[in-house]
Amino acid sequence: MKKIIYDKIDKAKIAEMKRVVFPGRIFVITTEGEARRAIDYLMTFKLVGVDTETRPSFQKRKTNKVALLQVSTENECFLFRLNRLGITPDIKRFLESDVIKVGASLHDDIHVMITRQKFAPKNFVDIQKIVEQLGVKDKALRKLYANFFGMNISKTQQLTNWEADILTDAQKQYAAIDAWSCIKLYNEITRLIATQDYELVETVSLTDNV
Repeated sequence: MKKIIYDKIDKAKIAEMKRVVFPGRIFVITTEGEARRAIDYLMTFKLVGVDTETRPSFQKRKTNKVALLQVSTENECFLFRLNRLGITPDIKRFLESDVIKVGASLHDDIHVMITRQKFAPKNFVDIQKIVEQLGVKDKALRKLYANFFGMNISKTQQLTNWEADILTDAQKQYAAIDAWSCIKLYNEITRLIATQDYELVETVSLTDNV
């Protein structure tokens, strides 16, 4: 039986779905030594998920620098506190490495990291671009995960303080899920593209016929 996916998905339906929980271990990286060891480990993987978080600004024309880089395998996630570390030589080495780094809206993530320190991004793959091959139009991470896996990624921590002295457990879960879910989505999207084992259902809204 082919997998059913939708070109668009209703936010109200997502709210009714079971919430995603990150199943692995989370490591908060705050020193250069920790960053070096974490990067050495991550460089042994062929593919990882990535994302960033920035402290929100509620003042016009004021933006904050990126505070967190999340890098996840299928079993663990490393949270690099860039507001303390900056882009260390080891983090730069990783960002320029052959490791495939999958994420969503990667142009934004790369841009905010380059504002901290210039680097030559390599092997970044944006799932929002490859999912277009399946005819999916709703490409926000939360909507993609609900569409492909029927589960809800909570966004309640998105506008919290990512420069806080200590990240809360809820923040760490949120950050880890955003990076880890990109691996899950990448593997499923590429599988469906290769096998064509899916059926796309086109949704119709009341405004479509206006």
